[in-house]
Formats: sequence, C-alpha cells, structure tokens
Amino acid sequence: MPIAADHHGDFAILCDQLAAAQLAQIAHRRRAIILFEGPEGAGKKFALKQLVGAFDPCHTNVVSVHRDRREAAEGHWLARFWRDLPAAGESVFFYRSWYRRVLDERLSGRVEEGALARSFDEINEFEAQQRDYGTLIVKLYFDVSAQVQAQRLAERSKNPWRGGQDNHATLAVAHPGYAQALEDLRDNSDTRWSPWRIINGDDEGQAATEALAAVLEDFRAAMPAEPPHLVKADNRAA
Repeated sequence: MPIAADHHGDFAILCDQLAAAQLAQIAHRRRAIILFEGPEGAGKKFALKQLVGAFDPCHTNVVSVHRDRREAAEGHWLARFWRDLPAAGESVFFYRSWYRRVLDERLSGRVEEGALARSFDEINEFEAQQRDYGTLIVKLYFDVSAQVQAQRLAERSKNPWRGGQDNHATLAVAHPGYAQALEDLRDNSDTRWSPWRIINGDDEGQAATEALAAVLEDFRAAMPAEPPHLVKADNRAA
C-alpha cells in the first residue's frame, strides 16, 4: 500500500530530530530498549525501518525474536534475552520480544493460563531491573483490525519470497482470545517505568509517524539536554 507524501515529510523531520536525540544518548552513555510488538501485518516492520534509518548504526542493534525450540527447555525463559541487552551508549530494537510468551504462545496453547501471572511478574521485575540500571524502555504495541490484517497477510502470501515466512508466528486478531490477551497485557505490564504506547496500525504511514514521535518524546524526556563536561586529559600515555 503506497504511503502518503505528507508522511514522507514527517519521517524526514522526525528522523533528523531522533538523530540529534541519539547523540545525547551516546555522549552520556545511556542505554535504550525499544520494543515492537503486535500482530503480523500491523505495520511494525515498516515503522522499524524508518526508526533504524534515523539512528547511528554503530550504536544500534536490531534483534528479531522468533520461537526457539532449542532454548525453550534450557534455563529460565528470559535468559535468551539477557545477552542482547544494550551496552552503554547503545540502543537495541526488539522486533517482537519477551511478550511473545503472554501473546503468541498463550494463544497457541504453549503457555498454560496458570503460568501467566508468574510470567507477567517476571517481565515486570526484568524491566524494573533495566530501569534501575538507567535503561530507557520504550514499548510500542501495533494493533490492527482483523480485516486489515487479513488483507495484508493475503497480499503477502502472493509474494513467493514472503509467503509462509511468518506463519508460525502469526498472532491472529480474529482469534477469540486475542482481545482478552491484549487487555491482560495492558492491565499487567503497563507500568509507570515502562508504559505501553498503543498504535493503530491500519494506516502504516500514520502508525510509523506516531511510533517515531513516541520514541522521540521519550528520548528527549530521558536524555540530558546538555553535552557532558569534557574531562581535561593529562599528558600521561594511555
């Protein structure tokens, strides 16, 4: 679906502002985690492409999360995400995240309902630990109507290079349990240190604009506005 010309102008302005905001993050050696969650066909990847294009690639990493059967029974289920956390001055974009456990895996029956409360508690504790360590967490949830999702997935399936690519990971909006899963997500993980930003993905251009604006707002609020003081180096050799 073509993107309206006015959105391209918005992207350019927001990308310039985001690049400036990231300079403050890098200089002050702050960490940032940006999550892209939501169903397939909700516009997550389009928004991610715009956002990644604004950031310095030397201080940015993208982690695409898929179900990993090999690690499913090895250690704590959150352990697979620890190694991808950002270093000082870096941003990590999670395309899907630890929330797959309480969304996709819940609706597919791989997580029992009785384990959900514990999973949410563990997620909240995990994110609180990152916050306490000085990490900014921006959580973007892209919602989409069942009609638009079905249309986009049908169009995607016609492309021989993409058809069936993400079928194992499709979170169906039409699933009878989807609305409850989304409600539980907001009720149990919309915390003061990492609130959710819910974005309507029916219009991809507008969704990407809102996502970039949300990240910019949070970066500006979290990162110091002034450059760090320069430390006068002495004459001793390193």
